Amino acid sequence: MWANSLLSLLPLVVLAFAQDCEHKVKEQLVAPPRGWTLHGPAPLDHLVKLCIALPQSNFAAMEDHLYQISNPSHERYGQHLSNKQIEGLVAPRPESIDAVNEWLASHGIGGGDVGRSPAGDGLTIKIPVLLAEKMLDTSSRPSKYHVWKHTGGEYLVRTTSYSLPKTVFDHVELIQPTTIFGTFRKLKSTIHSISKTPAEDASQNAAPVVLATGVTVDPSCNSTITITCLKQLYNAVDFTPSALNPNTIAVTGYMEQFTNRADLQQFYEDQVPAAAAVHSTYRFISVNGGLNLQNGSLAGVEVNLDTHAPFIPDIGTPTNTNEPYTEWLDFVLSQNTPSVISTSYGKWRDDEQTVPLNFAQRVCQGFAQLGTVLFNQHNAYAIHDHYGAGARGVSLMFSSGDGGVGDGDPDPATQECITNDGTNSTRFIPGFPASCPFVTAVGGTVFIPEVAVPFSGGGFSNYFSRPSYQYAAVEGFLKGLPQGTYAGLFNPNGRGIPDVATQSDFFKVFIDGKAFLIGGTSASSSTFAGFVALLNNGRFRNGLSPLGFLNPLLYSKAVSGFNDITVGNNPGEFAQATKGWDAVTGLGTPDFAKLLALVTYY
Repeated sequence: MWANSLLSLLPLVVLAFAQDCEHKVKEQLVAPPRGWTLHGPAPLDHLVKLCIALPQSNFAAMEDHLYQISNPSHERYGQHLSNKQIEGLVAPRPESIDAVNEWLASHGIGGGDVGRSPAGDGLTIKIPVLLAEKMLDTSSRPSKYHVWKHTGGEYLVRTTSYSLPKTVFDHVELIQPTTIFGTFRKLKSTIHSISKTPAEDASQNAAPVVLATGVTVDPSCNSTITITCLKQLYNAVDFTPSALNPNTIAVTGYMEQFTNRADLQQFYEDQVPAAAAVHSTYRFISVNGGLNLQNGSLAGVEVNLDTHAPFIPDIGTPTNTNEPYTEWLDFVLSQNTPSVISTSYGKWRDDEQTVPLNFAQRVCQGFAQLGTVLFNQHNAYAIHDHYGAGARGVSLMFSSGDGGVGDGDPDPATQECITNDGTNSTRFIPGFPASCPFVTAVGGTVFIPEVAVPFSGGGFSNYFSRPSYQYAAVEGFLKGLPQGTYAGLFNPNGRGIPDVATQSDFFKVFIDGKAFLIGGTSASSSTFAGFVALLNNGRFRNGLSPLGFLNPLLYSKAVSGFNDITVGNNPGEFAQATKGWDAVTGLGTPDFAKLLALVTYY
């Protein structure tokens, strides 16, 4: 309704402003994030899609359930909750729903104008800037909505402060996008390098490499990583997955990156002939109007690696103001979600400090909800109508990023490890969402035998405290640091990144019909996700539930199922690969056969 007639809104806006004159500041930035400058006033008729988060009634109880069902030593291990149980725990209180509905109605917003999340804890509205400024009391400087320009050329419509009426202040947790200045552009993709595949492999006549674990790996894997290399390296050569159970894996796609089916078939012909013979493919699901164009020239490096709405900014129509997190979560929480999801994109990997704290916390809580898979009485799986990482049975992987312990931003104007809190202090910059304790962050290795790849992201969160499952492992790493050398540069009490690692360079993929070698922790995340899906396959054979939220398992009974990486580092000696957990390769790389034996009998 808003796009049809802006003038018809004016009487409603004036009336609503009179009713909501008493506002309190809900969120305010000390200063615009580094790299962003004021470009001009936001057009009053520009539409913004606001996501309104209501306080969740009992997330603490849901978190308790999550840790019980993901702890292999607990009697409830693997007993994932249903969608109805989860929604009951996170649904907002009735008084919050009533207060927010009344506030929206006072501005002429109601009924079909409001989208609602499955649990009712998230609302979405699309309104013009003129009305947003009245509702959020941002009509005067410095909190007025403006078009902001980034040094990388991106434009956003944002405000540096917003307020809410006292009548709804305690019934709204946050409203975004308002103060979030994420740089969701292609340069943030976690593809670190791309090159044409060499015509000849220099190691093709070398002797096989026998690792300390007794595993034999083809020497060509030192320069070109294939599926055969990964199966050899991670001890999965003898495993044949069953096609008779509902094992699924999903990868996310953004930023006009399209997965090309012809390239996938060429990849299969090159590396998995059996899949090529049956024309195996994938199912594409559009989220928020997303496309998957098949023109060869549009094939995406990022999504072609992972599997194997176009926008032109101008002053009248600045860059899409939607943030990706809550919309994606709302969608997958209402779907029959796969048991494993990998996200490698830089669009989902911001510097943690560029994401408002309350927003990062809310998104992290959404990850904790992700997934619902239950046994039925015939010992098969009943896929329910709503899903959502941990409590409902989905394993959620994120790449740790390609910036070492820094922010990894390729923009020279913003790449330093500098805080954006107004103090301009030097500090290691962790990445989000990898810093969320409810996801599994995957770092990178390279070569045979494996060493830490120099660009592997790692470090410690400034937003999330160290979770109990990680305490002992991280404490050992901290004790090994030179005394006082890095004091003040990181949060020693924060959640450590990454959790695990896999190969992340020289992956052979096909783009627009040509072979390339790709490098980046994008490869790491999707590789580890593939092995988790195989572990689920083994569990399904034994009538067990999917693994779900992985981290409590990884840091306890599954530690012996990882190859400890002790050589290499990313820039700076802080992130040095050491014995045990470290901030560049986590617990190490998987030994699939050992992990399979560990997870298929409880």
